Amino acid sequence: MADQTSGSNGDGEVVLEIRDNSRIKQEIKCMMFSFPFIQKLIAEVFGTYFLIFAGCGSVAVNLDNEKVVTLPGISMVWGLAVMVLVYSVGHISGAHFNPAVTIAFATCRRFPWNQVLPYITAQVIGSTLACGTLRLLFTGKLNHFLGTQPAGSDVQAFVFEFIITFYLMFIVSGVGTDNRAIGEFAGLAVGATVLLNVLFAGPITGASMNPARSLGPAIVSHHYAKLWIYIVAPIVGAISGAWVYNLMRFTDKPIREITGSFVRSSA
Repeated sequence: MADQTSGSNGDGEVVLEIRDNSRIKQEIKCMMFSFPFIQKLIAEVFGTYFLIFAGCGSVAVNLDNEKVVTLPGISMVWGLAVMVLVYSVGHISGAHFNPAVTIAFATCRRFPWNQVLPYITAQVIGSTLACGTLRLLFTGKLNHFLGTQPAGSDVQAFVFEFIITFYLMFIVSGVGTDNRAIGEFAGLAVGATVLLNVLFAGPITGASMNPARSLGPAIVSHHYAKLWIYIVAPIVGAISGAWVYNLMRFTDKPIREITGSFVRSSA
């Protein structure tokens, strides 16, 4: 079906513009089922799987072996896993592995809305499969709930999750979307941010920062208490972090042009 809009070109002539909505819808449908897009979804499934398997696996090993991994060790596992996966598949799918990151990018028009749901589905599938694998490996007395639970009040957990996800998304926006940043260090910066957040927020909330990280264990263990905190707070925090950075990014000029103009104005 086509939409017709008319207007004047300034010379008194009427210009008729025909928009073929069916063709646009067909192009969107083709894009959704194109092979490159399927590759992106596969990268998100595998990336999220390995991230959750490594991170939650370190928690399981720590619980079953007299805290041998320790909190700093668990933090390093999460941070290193994020870092290596960003460098491994970041050029394929963007290395989101996190519904909050995907939604935040979409709100800033840095990711198409029609790809948000498939991305989130892929991420949740990867997380659920990873937690299912860990449940098979750690059975009986070794079977622990590897999800996230508040150590204190719901308000405390919500605020913590909001702040650490805000901080994470702020860093991601800086190193991942600003062409003035050193892109080669994006994985290192994001991984280090996750490491720091888990190190100090882990004992309080589990330092989820990622709805998929909390959804996977909840689905496998059928444990949904307080889950809303780990869905709402990271999404709101990520959106806020992305928008605050966008407000700070007043220009897309290279840093040498900015510093050069500053030096000239100071002189």
